[in-house]
Amino acid sequence: MTRSTVVLLVLTLIVSAASLFVGAADVTLGSLLSGHTESLEVMLISRLPRLLAILCTGMGMSIAGLIMQQLCANKFVSPTTGATISSAQLGILIALLFMPDSTIWSRAAFAFLTSILGTWVFVWFILRMPMKDPVMVPLIGIMFGNVIGGTTNFLAFKFDMTQALSTWLVGHFSLVLRGNYELVYLVVPLIAIAWFYAKWFNIVGMGRDFSKNLGVNYTFVLFAGLSIAAMITASVVTVVGSVSYLGLIVPNLIAIFKGDDLRATLADTALFGALFVLVCDLIGRMLIAPYELPIELIIGTVGSLVFIVLIFYRLRFGRRSMNRDSLLELFGLKRASETRHACPAEAVK
Repeated sequence: MTRSTVVLLVLTLIVSAASLFVGAADVTLGSLLSGHTESLEVMLISRLPRLLAILCTGMGMSIAGLIMQQLCANKFVSPTTGATISSAQLGILIALLFMPDSTIWSRAAFAFLTSILGTWVFVWFILRMPMKDPVMVPLIGIMFGNVIGGTTNFLAFKFDMTQALSTWLVGHFSLVLRGNYELVYLVVPLIAIAWFYAKWFNIVGMGRDFSKNLGVNYTFVLFAGLSIAAMITASVVTVVGSVSYLGLIVPNLIAIFKGDDLRATLADTALFGALFVLVCDLIGRMLIAPYELPIELIIGTVGSLVFIVLIFYRLRFGRRSMNRDSLLELFGLKRASETRHACPAEAVK
């Protein structure tokens, strides 16, 4: 376990403990230790399930983005820019239209199918692009996702399902209670499967020819990895709703400092994703307490700003990891640094 993993784990545990005591209901450690019935009920029915849902959401969406970026060899691909989230929302709407009394597991089944199908279609498009520009690929995914989102909104308006659909259009944890969130636990075994096949995902990310030379079935591993990412996304969307940019910015920030080896960065990506969502959720709960802001609003605002910075960084440095020279160059200080340390002979020239 690396130092960064230990630091992220400790920070996640500290913020997790703090989040249990933040909310509209006044719950303190003393009331819990004294066996106060109401405090125990709030903790077991609301606070603890919410914390577990936040951790699974942060880890799951971050790992889903990491898998998609590795398999597509593009740092701007994610469930947000790969039409995975919008496809899952379409599946939930179809379930509500044809089975109004469907359970959360029935809606999840439809979300699984449509998110996998939508992600496959997106990757089928980009694999046939003559020029895989790093910015053009996510733009195509955003346009494709908007087409699916437009179809979803049209069906919702046509069949008067707009209010029912709104729950899954904006991600929030306010409705997470014991008994209606356990589906998100599916994220844990899916992450374990992703870790087990991380070596194959790394190979497939190097390209079709490279994979064939090493005896790896490129098509099977590609679509298996994309299916894992789509199922993770659908699990989160069904329980929490849309959480944009999380699967985009977290893997990029970790890769900038730790490189592109999926197995080496998977633990840090999961922990940083969980920590990021925890902090954003605490901000949403504290800004207008005792009310709260949806997690989608906080992450969407921060994520869009970070996305713009990442575009400039990736266009300038590509997939290079962050180091001292790149930091100096990013802030325009490299030339001055080199001039200061230049030898007298070079200065004369």
